[in-house]
Formats: sequence, C-alpha cells, structure tokens
Amino acid sequence: MPYKKFEQNDRFNNVVKTYPKVRFDIYDSKLYYQNRSQISGAFTGSTPNVDPGFISLYELNVDRNESQTGLIYPFVTKQGTLSSFKTISTSEFNGDFVYGSTLSGSYPLSSSISREYFPSGYIFRPHIQALKNTLNFYTKLSDHYAYSSSLGDKATQEVNLISIPSIFYGSSIKKGSVSLKFYISGSLIGELQDYNQNGELIQVGPSGSTGSGSVAGVVLYGEGFVLLTGSWALESGVSRNYLDDITNLQTSSWINYAVGANDGAPTGLIPSSSYNMEFNGTNYIPTLTLLAHADRGELNHSNNPTYLSYEPSASYQTSSFSVTEPVRGIKNVVSSSYPDPNAPFEKTTYITKVGVYDENKNLIGIASVANPVRKIADRNYTFKLKLDF
Repeated sequence: MPYKKFEQNDRFNNVVKTYPKVRFDIYDSKLYYQNRSQISGAFTGSTPNVDPGFISLYELNVDRNESQTGLIYPFVTKQGTLSSFKTISTSEFNGDFVYGSTLSGSYPLSSSISREYFPSGYIFRPHIQALKNTLNFYTKLSDHYAYSSSLGDKATQEVNLISIPSIFYGSSIKKGSVSLKFYISGSLIGELQDYNQNGELIQVGPSGSTGSGSVAGVVLYGEGFVLLTGSWALESGVSRNYLDDITNLQTSSWINYAVGANDGAPTGLIPSSSYNMEFNGTNYIPTLTLLAHADRGELNHSNNPTYLSYEPSASYQTSSFSVTEPVRGIKNVVSSSYPDPNAPFEKTTYITKVGVYDENKNLIGIASVANPVRKIADRNYTFKLKLDF
C-alpha cells in the first residue's frame, strides 16, 4: 500500500462560524428545550435522566436508575498525588479525608436557564451587583445598560434576571436574534426583540399594544444574561398571582416574564401564562481540510486477488527436470464494443478508501468515497477530505 505525505499546500486549517437556533418554552413551571418532550425509558421516566428543559452535560447514566441498574459516578482516592475535585476546598481535603479515602461526585450533571426576581427596594441581590461593571462597560452601546442612571437604578429597582448557561449559546448570543414572547391563554400579549442589535429589548408586538416601542430591558450577549425592567401592564383589568401571594396580585408585565423557569414557583400557580424564548448562539468549529493526490502513473497496482487473472498452468521440461507454474497476469478490465478482439490492455484500479496516517504510520482516519473511482495510468485525481473538531 503506497504512502504519500501531505505537503504544506495540502493542509488547510479553517474555522467555521455557525449560529445554532435555541428555543425554550416555559409553561406551568416546566421548561421545554428545542420542543423536546419527555421520553420514558426502560428504567427511568426520562431517558437522559434529566427533565425536558435541561441538557445532560456528558450524557451519562442514560436510562439508568440507582436501584436497578446503578448509576456511574466520578471518584478519586486521596493519595500522595493530592488529586481532588474542584468542588472540595483545600481545608476540607486536608481535614475531612484521610489517605485512602474515596472522594466521589454524582452524574448526570445538567444545565438549564433560570430566573431570579428582585422586588423593588430589595438590596440583597448579589447576582445583579456582580454584573455592575459589565453593565456599565456596555453603556457605549446603549444608556439602558447603565447600572444607575436617570433610567433606573438596578441596585434597588424591580428586576427580572434570566440566566442562560454558555452551553446553550457557545461563544456568545448572536446580536439581533433574541425574541421573548409572553402569552396569556395562548394569545400573544407581548413580544420583545433586539432588532437594533445594540442589546436593547424593545417591545415590538402585538401591534399597538401598551408599551410598543419601549425598551423593557437589555441582553448581555457575551455573558448570557437578560435583565428585564419593563413594569408596564401588558393586559388591563386582570391581576394574577405571579408572586405566589394572594394578597399581592400583579398585572402581567415583563417583570413577571418566565415565572416557573427554575425559580421555585410551584406548578399550577399561573396556568394561563406561558412564555417563549428564542435566540441564536455563536459557535466556532475548527475545520481541517486535506488534499490527497492520486497522480498520473501512481496507484495503478492492487494487491486484491481479483486484480490478477489466472490462466492455465505452463510447464517447462528439461532432460531431467520439469517445472509447472500458473500463469498469472493482470486482468484486463477495459471494456470493448466487440467480443473479439479485446480492447487494448490498460492497468486499471478502483479507489474506494483514503486512509490518513500519523507520523508513525498509525491509521487515524478513513475516508470512503460514495462510488469507487476508476484510476488509470494517465489520469490524476485529488480527494478533498474535511474533518470537523
């Protein structure tokens, strides 16, 4: 089997930029990711072992339960290497575990969006305060990012914070792709979009509704946060129990958006309200392109037994000895328009696979062609191989 080296001009490293679409639906304190419903397995009520609105980070313990099949889990043994989990502090590692102890974790690990509500005047809001410098940094895009300004003080005003883990959007959320929809009994009462691509979430629908054209919040594209401060009523004459407090009913507003998104709200609290969130992520996919050449006069011999033809044996005899050997020639597979005479002989092979080897000639990849490629001596081919990481 011939080996050919990839030259410098045969290797190309590129990065493909993609924008995968993400959708969340929230209803009755349940989340649904990408319209996926819950699928029951043989041993669990949910095959991936996480709820529909969650991602299983490593897809471990799929359709397993602890009582019947057992759950796999990560573990390390305390020894001289001092290996441990990042969630175990140095003081815990030194004080709570003796050498030989087993330190264990649990799978599956999961992730989903979450909502936090901060009422007006409530000053203990560490997740909002942690974003102060980031918000002020983006004021060059819009004044609505300002942590404290004439537009409001995020340290004390009513804020609805939605956190989106980076596993859902990759490097950043694509500007201009964010859409938040608020439904009551299946009817759209409000929609926000960032169509200016500057982080402002502007109410764009329904047409002519209260608050149309107003900025209801901002989105942090690179950090994965949505801060909603729009408190105007999206419907009139109706108060609902968004706070799980019948003495403090509220009208539907963007402050109440996504109630039930992992915020502790019980099921059945607001059965008439549902929410939809859509955006595009930004992913960079490294791509390696390789050009494998089959030049003229090369790759025209095969070790496949069908490459040879088997003729009747030929005998050679002298006065004392005789030798018999089979006649083995290369099979002529060139087609002819007539059964006799045959077409002129031409060495012909068929390329079906291209193997990729490392510097030690270890096979690390195989590229298969859809149909065998006919190779004759006076033709050359180039096979383009592409590998995504």
